[in-house]
Amino acid sequence: MSINICSFGRLADGTAVECCTLKNNNGMSADFLTYGCRIARLYVPNRDGKPENVVLGHDTISEYERKGDVFGAVVGRFANRIKGAEFKIGGKSYSLPKSEGENALHSSPGGFQNRVWCIKCSNNDSDAPSITFSYHSSDGEGGFPGNVDVSVTYTLSTDNALIIEYKAKSDAETPLNLTNHTYFNITGSSVKDILSLELQVNADAITETDEEQIPTGRLIPVSGTPFDFRKAKTIGQNIRDQHPYLQACGGYDNNFALGFSVGVRNVAEIHDAASGRRMLVFTDLPGLQVYTANSFLPYTKGIGGKLLKPHNAVCMETQFYPDSVHRPEFPYENLKTDKPFHSTTIYKFTIDK
Repeated sequence: MSINICSFGRLADGTAVECCTLKNNNGMSADFLTYGCRIARLYVPNRDGKPENVVLGHDTISEYERKGDVFGAVVGRFANRIKGAEFKIGGKSYSLPKSEGENALHSSPGGFQNRVWCIKCSNNDSDAPSITFSYHSSDGEGGFPGNVDVSVTYTLSTDNALIIEYKAKSDAETPLNLTNHTYFNITGSSVKDILSLELQVNADAITETDEEQIPTGRLIPVSGTPFDFRKAKTIGQNIRDQHPYLQACGGYDNNFALGFSVGVRNVAEIHDAASGRRMLVFTDLPGLQVYTANSFLPYTKGIGGKLLKPHNAVCMETQFYPDSVHRPEFPYENLKTDKPFHSTTIYKFTIDK
């Protein structure tokens, strides 16, 4: 096991960005960037013991700086969509930048994904190396009230799990919805599509949305729809069905309602028969946004300069439901001064023998 920290270049404004590498004793390693607290590379062995990168990334910091790029990033203060780019707390209205039509998406521009985080501490004294990143979000940043201190700890466990632990506290009530926006391709090749991978999601419903992908407040049962992944099936089996959600997005981009929970539990699984890799997703959050990378920015390149195409990856974003700030019926509450936020998401890898 080891931890290594080195330079990853500088942002356009001259700010230095560092890359932190963790390695465990079981053939797994990961690179993390201080820019956006991003997972830049994640090497996991296949059934032959060969480590291969299972996430999409870029070669240079300038590529990560491109508008709208969230590869591997921690997104906040509020991931996903907020209707009308506004919300109220105690009768006071707050306005956010509009980044998708009239709505706010991923608190962009200037979200946590576009900030340089500090390396708070690291642990190289056990079989599970870890590193913690921290960021101070000032009152008013991005239109949100309150000073928020957030930390994210990444750990590589002895059984090849990537554990993500989120913590946050604020001096005023404020919306908070953190997620990690890693693009996974567990085949080990960024140029292969993910349509042949088997996906299982332990959810009985998805959130109903309008034409702008804003939740209506209703849940739609997945039974009898292309969104029924309660039994494993390939991602591509129904992706081209004539369902309005699939047609509008060019694939899956939906919040699966996992329901209330009192702890971390297994909520999803992806399997690649060719490499033998299986990725299990665990979380204590109530939602999972499944996004099948339906489009990329024009000429977006991945590691090694390889041109990325639709469906070259799938995102498994654990989260609160989109637009929860307007939906009291959703399982969500704002971050408050007397109740710090603490959540855990785990991506665990196993190998078929």
